Amino acid sequence: MLAVGKKHESWVDEGISRYEKRLKKPFNLTWQLLNHSSRENDAARTEESARILAKIDDRDFVVLLDERGKNIDSPALANKLRSPIDSSRNVVIIIGGAYGVDPTVHARADFTWSLSKLVFPHQLVRLILTEQLYRAQDILGGGKYHHV
Repeated sequence: MLAVGKKHESWVDEGISRYEKRLKKPFNLTWQLLNHSSRENDAARTEESARILAKIDDRDFVVLLDERGKNIDSPALANKLRSPIDSSRNVVIIIGGAYGVDPTVHARADFTWSLSKLVFPHQLVRLILTEQLYRAQDILGGGKYHHV
């Protein structure tokens, strides 16, 4: 996970830890938090986007979280992750900063995903994302998908 933002708040950290403990190989969740830019608007977006791209390898499968992305359910997410995982590619999921990301990050993304058409605070997105990765792992492992 590559996210622009501050350290996880304690309640988020507790929830993330709960799901991280359930993850098994090849799901190895790590967080890399990048500081917010001290700039604003386009200048912040450009600076943060450059720092994001500097952390991505050419071989990585990149998923960009964006409210304008494709809204898919948990089984579809699991299927989207199946090919890169089966081919031993790292999956990098990006959560941009308050101003979003610029077109260079959109162009690099292999998939642009929306958790929903709602906008959530970044801390909550991190927790929801961790749970969805746990659910994708369970689905790919043959577990029964169910609505919670």
